[in-house]
Amino acid sequence: MSIHQATPPVDSLVLYKVRPARVVSVGDKIEIELDGGQSKRVRPKDIELLHPGPLRNLDELGPQAGELTEAWELLEGGETNLKDLTELAFNDFTPATAWAAWQLVAEGLNFSGTPQAIQAHAREVVEHKLAERASKEAAERDWQAFLDRMAKARPGPEDVERLGEIERLALNRSEHSRILEALGYQQTQENAHRALVRVGHWPTSFNPHPLRQGILMDDPALEVPALPDEERLDLTHLTAFAIDDEGSCDPDDALALDDGRLWVHVADVAAVVEPESPLEAEARARGANLYLPEGIINMLPAGVTERLGLGLQDVSPALSFALRVDTEGVLSGIELHRTWVRVERLTYAQAEERLMAGDPILSEMAAISERFQARRRANGASRLDLPEVSLKVEDDSVRIRPLPRLKSRDLVTDAMLMAGEAAARLCIDHQIPIPFATQAPPESGEEASDLAAMYSRRRCFKPTKLSLTPDLHASLGLPLYTRATSPLRRYSDLLVHQQLRAWLAGRSLLDEQQVLSRIGEADTASLAIRRGERLSNQHWKLVFLRDNPDWKGEGVVVGIDERKTVVLVPELAMEARVRVRDEVSLNQRLRLAVNEVDLPGLSASFRTLGVA
Repeated sequence: MSIHQATPPVDSLVLYKVRPARVVSVGDKIEIELDGGQSKRVRPKDIELLHPGPLRNLDELGPQAGELTEAWELLEGGETNLKDLTELAFNDFTPATAWAAWQLVAEGLNFSGTPQAIQAHAREVVEHKLAERASKEAAERDWQAFLDRMAKARPGPEDVERLGEIERLALNRSEHSRILEALGYQQTQENAHRALVRVGHWPTSFNPHPLRQGILMDDPALEVPALPDEERLDLTHLTAFAIDDEGSCDPDDALALDDGRLWVHVADVAAVVEPESPLEAEARARGANLYLPEGIINMLPAGVTERLGLGLQDVSPALSFALRVDTEGVLSGIELHRTWVRVERLTYAQAEERLMAGDPILSEMAAISERFQARRRANGASRLDLPEVSLKVEDDSVRIRPLPRLKSRDLVTDAMLMAGEAAARLCIDHQIPIPFATQAPPESGEEASDLAAMYSRRRCFKPTKLSLTPDLHASLGLPLYTRATSPLRRYSDLLVHQQLRAWLAGRSLLDEQQVLSRIGEADTASLAIRRGERLSNQHWKLVFLRDNPDWKGEGVVVGIDERKTVVLVPELAMEARVRVRDEVSLNQRLRLAVNEVDLPGLSASFRTLGVA
């Protein structure tokens, strides 16, 4: 007998979604009672009849003993209905046995379908489903065991692949981690970092920031062409100095003097990096060298630096700017030559000692640079004497050394700016398309004389832009300027050199559109490089503080707001925000102690110990 009825009677057993229900009353809508005593009014099409009843209480639907396996074996591969299946399995058709039979169908292993049409699965289908369920159960046990190891911070070798999921989130390569979610972490890069350190997958001092920016972390592996056979001016008789920071390994500029004329030699990188070469494409994609406290990642193969770095060989090829600086600091007599030079390498400290001792060559160079600097100052150049440090990581130990303000450093800085202005003037005079470095003047603010004012003044300047149109560079005090002295380190300088070399040789130049396209691509990569460097420097400064929990030092107040005071810590060249109880004033010195370091969060808190 079929149990199908258009309208189920009162006290019948029906199926509402996946739950059993008892029909209480029948009208325009059917009132049903759900387990738990809840009542609900539904449409006839929202329910399916399982048994006509009578069912007085849903509590009657308890477990039933029957011949379930035998029923399936008899029906295997065939079709039946709920009433026949119930009678076969339980030898009785009651609301309780009907519900027990339907649960067997709903389980989906041996049977599937509707109350009116139930399919008994073939044996191979059942065996496949059993295997799938066993596999899922094993996977779930494995997953729970993994989460238990993670909770105890004791992952095993078999967990490395799974931990890669968290690593992808930590390195900005995905936005979600099922593992972190299961462990109760919010889905952030910082929390992923914390989790990886906690379980020992990342070292406690691991620096993720360059990788987060998508920066390549190894040097290019490309062949370096031989230096072309071309005529060069021999300047090996002039004493030339490559002056740089201690430990510098990519010297790409040097200075020489010849009868009052200053020579600025620059490594002739464009001699081996042609505009359409694989080397050029690689340098463009990288944008610049990546300078990290733990080492340097070059935009060009190391072989380029070994061959062309000034002073790394007995004699070096260079692209050399010759110029004079008059008493007003104005450049004249600008020349450009392919040259051979012999270079002596000095650190800034060594050059400073020679200057203080009255070295005639360095002293004359300094006098030239001072005239040029005076002109820049008169044109509004800004001198922001903010703290700087040298930051190095060796054998997991962080070394921070403040950089003193040296006359030798000013000398080199101004000489490089002279070469940049000279290159810009040559390119304008000969209509050579290049990227000019420009900067609009600040909208407000006056020249600063103290640390707080310098901190504020720096925030008034807009970032330097690269443009095909020459214009003012406000903070340098130069009416026009291009970057031309670091072709080993920056793509924009290399591009300028390629254009200048093509002009010298009488070859065709890249047009404005080609220059614009190339500099746009490289600038995108350079932004990632600069951000990676800035965040990495902050990371290692925090590692230093974490490893020196008893650190105490001075901070200078450079900003005051309602909640916290902004201080600069000169010996770390680090900005911090601290809470102070007493009223403070700008440039006041406070004694500080480190309170807490959050390496993944890239922050540290300090407490004040009083006025310094």
